[in-house]
Amino acid sequence: MRLAIEKAREGMRGGQTPFGACIVSADGRVLACEHNVVWHATDITAHGEVNAIRSACRATGSIDLSGCTIYSTTEPCPMCFSAIHWARISRIVYGASIADAQAAGFNELAIANVVMKDAGGSPVDIEAGCLRDECAALFNEWKESGSARPY
Repeated sequence: MRLAIEKAREGMRGGQTPFGACIVSADGRVLACEHNVVWHATDITAHGEVNAIRSACRATGSIDLSGCTIYSTTEPCPMCFSAIHWARISRIVYGASIADAQAAGFNELAIANVVMKDAGGSPVDIEAGCLRDECAALFNEWKESGSARPY
């Protein structure tokens, strides 16, 4: 998670939003660590989790990331949760909540990962609140940066 937090900070230094994600293989290798580039790419789908999935798939030469864990600074949005499910990532570990992102001004859909998991029958394991305070603090750092632009 600390790598994801640092990646989010790297993105913020580049004028991006406070989201980072890392994907780790079952044997502990970091396959990808990315941040959100929505503003840079002018692509509303360029979330940290989606970027990390793309990078991890390229690194492994496969679209099947079974056995991997994704560490995300914030609870994945419905789009990212779906991508995680489709990539067969086995586990999601996140810090801040969707409510934290909403409070920072983001236009989030308030659909928790556990609700999507249950409704869709996804096998993904979910661990909430990892380094939650540090992850939530990213929103304040971002707001204080002078370049905060939510979407």
